[in-house]
Amino acid sequence: MPGKMRGTSTRARISTVDTPAAVPPGDFDGTFFNSDTIAHALREIGLRYAAVCPGSSFRGVQESVVNALGNRDPQLVLCLHEEHAVAIAHGYARVTGEPMGVVVHCNVGLMHAAMAVYNAWCDRMPMIILGGVGPLDSARRRTPIDWLHSVSDQGSLVRQYVKWDDQPLSPRATIESLLRANQIARTAPRGPVYVTLDQRLQEDTLPYRNADKPDARRFRAPAPPAPEPELVRQAAQWLVAAEHPVILAGRVSRDERAWNVRVRLAETLGAAVLTDLKVAAAFPTDHVLHGPEPAIAFTSAAGEAIVREADVVLSLDWWDPATLFTQAWGEINAPAKVIRCSLDNYAHRGWTRDHMALAPADLDILAEPDRVVPALLGEIERVAGDEFRRRTVERLLARTREHVAPVPARPLTGGPEDIGLWDIGAALREALSGMAYCLVRAPLGWHVDALPIRHPLEYLGADGAAGVGGAPGMSVGSALALRGTGRLPVAVIGDGDFLMGVSALWTAASTRTPMLVIIANNCGYYIDEQHQATTARTRGRAVETAHVAQRISEPEVDILAMARAQGFAGCGPIAKRSELVPAFLAAVDAVKRGERYLIDVRIKPDYEGYPK
Repeated sequence: MPGKMRGTSTRARISTVDTPAAVPPGDFDGTFFNSDTIAHALREIGLRYAAVCPGSSFRGVQESVVNALGNRDPQLVLCLHEEHAVAIAHGYARVTGEPMGVVVHCNVGLMHAAMAVYNAWCDRMPMIILGGVGPLDSARRRTPIDWLHSVSDQGSLVRQYVKWDDQPLSPRATIESLLRANQIARTAPRGPVYVTLDQRLQEDTLPYRNADKPDARRFRAPAPPAPEPELVRQAAQWLVAAEHPVILAGRVSRDERAWNVRVRLAETLGAAVLTDLKVAAAFPTDHVLHGPEPAIAFTSAAGEAIVREADVVLSLDWWDPATLFTQAWGEINAPAKVIRCSLDNYAHRGWTRDHMALAPADLDILAEPDRVVPALLGEIERVAGDEFRRRTVERLLARTREHVAPVPARPLTGGPEDIGLWDIGAALREALSGMAYCLVRAPLGWHVDALPIRHPLEYLGADGAAGVGGAPGMSVGSALALRGTGRLPVAVIGDGDFLMGVSALWTAASTRTPMLVIIANNCGYYIDEQHQATTARTRGRAVETAHVAQRISEPEVDILAMARAQGFAGCGPIAKRSELVPAFLAAVDAVKRGERYLIDVRIKPDYEGYPK
């Protein structure tokens, strides 16, 4: 056309937001924008929080939660990395047993989050993860970013380590998907679920009357199955007849009543009890019936001896019985009768080997330990006679006679003022005396005898899949869940773990969540240095080079400066034992005032090789 410049257009600039098809009448009782419908569904299924790392692929849902729901139920919890968002939900579930929401940005955000999802999967912790995705209808992709963030099967990125995933294509299908996701996440064995939400679907409109929506109360998770009565009777008979019963207390709930019944069962049997640092507290560790310190991987020689003597083993969802049996008897096929109480078989699949080696069970009770133990205790009390009670008293007296006070572990090198992990636990024991607290995280090599576990919320376990970097986020999530309970959150984290996830602490500051973080700082990846030393020693090579590409020392990282950058107060580095208790007392006072406080403690190793 005359006068028109080549390359220009009269078309309006491309918009990335569709205009609503119509405005609903003022008296419309329901939702109009699809993202409002989704936001209300999140509230209906009972989500109190949703951890988010912002992204355009879920802008519709985020706007609806903020403006339609008032950012309440769920409240959006801002995170600086998707991995932190999932880790925070993981830590929250450890305290509450309930799923938290997580919202991640399309394919790239889910890739960021993947390791943390695997941690939660292996730990059997529930969460409901939503992921935006670029427009699935290619005609509605407006920008190159829409194309980069559009995936035909986004759930496949995590499908092998979530319980269920879906990619609904309509508002009604989305509501059904969320109801099902909630139901599956909360059903034992629990775990993460993932739902993909198309960006344009969120922003489209469909008048959806409240009267037409499903009632979320009719789609709750089912009650956990009760144990088969005949199997409970058989288990009780074996345990009553046993000369050396042993209880392996593994994955159980944070319920205090269930804890007390578990203790009663052990005392009624006079059974020795082993616990596991990979999972949360299951039994008081300074009880006379508790064996040696719980281990993160391999039990001690004393633990092996207890298992080796057993004639009946009661496994309460013990994570890895095969390794324990091999340690005790030299092979997986235990000569003792084994009673297994677990639903974990339902979670086993082919991609990951988190089911561990296949261990024998002479009696397999498909039920959660919290359902089995009361029934088992009642049956034992019903059938127990005088001879059984006499043997129980003898076992209790024998355990009391055999009990020895724990010996503090000292660093392998250095002087009396040098600090080891035992010293951190002992100083915490003094600083927390008389207080309700929760050790939300402890590092590899932790000594439980220095800070005994006496309540189901006094220890929450390791990281699930040994995925380093999750500890800061999990600790923040647990602290968030503990707000208002009167229980002070304490995390003891290794420096390597901390440095991978440090920006998760910002979320604690942002949400005004009080917590105490202690960095057990050995200025390196010590366990990996030990792996290098072991490999070199086996090959007859120089062990002196094991520190290469392992030490975080040239330069040393300013741990305290990094914490302050996230909104934490703190002190350190502390390198003298005599300074620990005063520093911890001051830190505890700060947290009781509602602050977030970090202490950098320089430690020296107290083990070589792999810690028990």
